[in-house]
Amino acid sequence: MAASPASTLMLDLPGDDDPRRQELREWFAAHPAPTPVQLRDRGLVVPHWPEPWGLDAEPVLQLVIEEEMKRAGVKKPVNPIGTGHCGPVIILHGSDEQKQRYLPPMLTGEEMWCQLFSEPGAGSDLANLSTRAVRDGDEYVITGQKIWTSLADVARFGILIARTDPDVSKHTGISYFIVDMATPGIEVRPIVNMSGGGLFNEVFFDDVRVPAENLIGEEHNGWAMAKQTLANERVSLSQGGLRWGHGPTVRDLVDAVRRRGGIESGALKERLALVAAKLNKQPGPDASLRKALADPHGKLVYELAVDLEGAAGMLARGPEDGTWAQWNDGFLFSPALTVGGGTSEVLRNVIAERLLGLPHDIDVEQGLTWSEAQRTQR
Repeated sequence: MAASPASTLMLDLPGDDDPRRQELREWFAAHPAPTPVQLRDRGLVVPHWPEPWGLDAEPVLQLVIEEEMKRAGVKKPVNPIGTGHCGPVIILHGSDEQKQRYLPPMLTGEEMWCQLFSEPGAGSDLANLSTRAVRDGDEYVITGQKIWTSLADVARFGILIARTDPDVSKHTGISYFIVDMATPGIEVRPIVNMSGGGLFNEVFFDDVRVPAENLIGEEHNGWAMAKQTLANERVSLSQGGLRWGHGPTVRDLVDAVRRRGGIESGALKERLALVAAKLNKQPGPDASLRKALADPHGKLVYELAVDLEGAAGMLARGPEDGTWAQWNDGFLFSPALTVGGGTSEVLRNVIAERLLGLPHDIDVEQGLTWSEAQRTQR
């Protein structure tokens, strides 16, 4: 009997006799309920990070670790923006003091993080941001507004890009900061979406004073780090669960259908087979390409899930009723998938220009400083 598409693996992983598996199993036997600190110190929270924060794990070892953690019933601490977006930049560009202060509690989930990038007038053209950071002695004074900031309402820290020099080109006058979200002058306003959740937020900065020691890298050189952050974000949003790396997966939908006793509709069977088959297609090496493929796929799966549930899906029910509630909630959230973290249109431009070598869009602001460009727009 042929294996179902959802159970087919893309590569053969090391077997039970692999010494790395044996070492992990011995460790989990000695730590049957490991604390976040123990997982961090063992390098298992983000194993591909360099030592001492991770294990420098190559892709196969990363998959082995994921399998062994699942086998042991162990879950990692949750800090998606911290470990997915912020941590890699701090590792590459942060000072030793910044690494020692921020990475350990980030890895244990003790201090949640958010990403303060998008603005009402700078979404698709992020480099056009207008939030200002003015140096005042040993501090920077931050004034401006960010929007669509996930987890800002619960975050302890955030990474912020702000304009430190308005009299150079828009890409070269930006700096990159760590911001304590409890600092006076920061106001967070949740944006409630149609699923009833408040994942997104507006964040206002009213003369917020940030220590100069919270600058990452060199002043005015933040755009390169911002691009690295966006690449990390797009990778993390396109891996794992369908809801930007979290939530259920296609395998979970297949399992839910099996628990319910299968599907009678031939059309729905075919749709389920198609989305399960796509599970094993490699989306490509580039972060933008991965996300551009993952997001429409996620929307497709959520639409299929509510069709599989039928009219009963309109009832509000909890996970105890067969886990369908998460699919209903995900369906309501799914229109945001192709907008957040880089819209599909922006990602297609990145793919066209940077992967396919097609001509760049005409830059009408070329040769102008940011301040000059703002005056021409009025």
